[in-house]
Amino acid sequence: MRPANITEEQISEFILAGLREDIGKGDHTSMATISPTHRSRAILKVKDYGVLAGVELAERIFRFLDPEVRFIAHKTDGADVFYGDEPFEVEGLTRALLLGERLVLNTLQRMSGIATLASRFAFEVGDLPVKVLDTRKTTPLIRFIEKWAVHIGGCENYRWGLYDRIMIKDNHIEACGSIQAAIERVHEYLKEHQLNLEITVEVRNLEELYEVLEVGGIHRIMFDNFEIPILAEAVATVDRRFETEASGGITLFNVRRYALTGVDYVSSGALTHSAQPLDMSLKIKTC
Repeated sequence: MRPANITEEQISEFILAGLREDIGKGDHTSMATISPTHRSRAILKVKDYGVLAGVELAERIFRFLDPEVRFIAHKTDGADVFYGDEPFEVEGLTRALLLGERLVLNTLQRMSGIATLASRFAFEVGDLPVKVLDTRKTTPLIRFIEKWAVHIGGCENYRWGLYDRIMIKDNHIEACGSIQAAIERVHEYLKEHQLNLEITVEVRNLEELYEVLEVGGIHRIMFDNFEIPILAEAVATVDRRFETEASGGITLFNVRRYALTGVDYVSSGALTHSAQPLDMSLKIKTC
C-alpha cells in the first residue's frame, strides 16, 4: 500500500537517520546488560483503536538491524485495530530489537494516527464523487511517511513539494500584480524550461474567479476559505470547465458539507497536522 513515488532510497535514508538520532554512540544500557548473542521475541500491543499503518516500515527497520530477524504480521497496513490487538511479532537478537524499538513505535503511532483520521475523512464522503487530498502541512523531513499514512487511510496525496505542480497562490499573484500576469508568466516559464506541470490557481472571492475564467489556460481552480453557499455558486459558475478544489478550514466535522457543493477535490491540512498518534507498546519476551 505504499505510494508509487516513495523510493527505496527515501526509506533507507529515514531508517539510518532515525537510528543515528536515537543510538548516538551506542545503546550503553543494552550493551551493559544483554549478551550480543541473546535472542528474544517482541510483540506489538495496541492500546487504542483505529487504522494500522507502518507495519511494512517496522519490518524494514528490524531487518536492517538484524537481517536474520523473523517477522510475523498478523495484521497488515490499513487494517482496523482495537485495544488489546497484537498486530505483529518479531524474533531476533535482543539488542537489535531494543535498538529499533523506539523508532518503530514512534513511526507506527504517528502513521496509524494519520491513517485513522484519513479513514474517517474518507468515510464522511465515501458516497460522493469527491477526492480528499492532503497538503504540504507536514512534519519536516518525514513528509513521505505522513503522506504514506494518508494513502493507507484511504485519502489521496496532493503535491509532494514545490516541484511537482504549479500552484499560483495569493502571494504569487500579489508579487506579479494580477492573476493574468501570473498565469502568463507561468506559461512562459514552462515553455522555456520544457516542463509539463499542471496548473492550479487559488482564488479568494468570486471576482478573482471571473478573472481566472476569462484568462483560462489552467487545470484547476482552488477556492480558498469560501463560505459554503458561495462555494456552491462558484462551482456552478465554473460548470466543469476546469477542475475545482475547496481548501481552507476544512475539518472532519465539515468536510461533507463542502463536498456536497459539487467540488472535485477537498484538501485539508488537518489530515497530517491534527492527527493524534495511536497508543502502542512493544513487549520483549525471552525466547
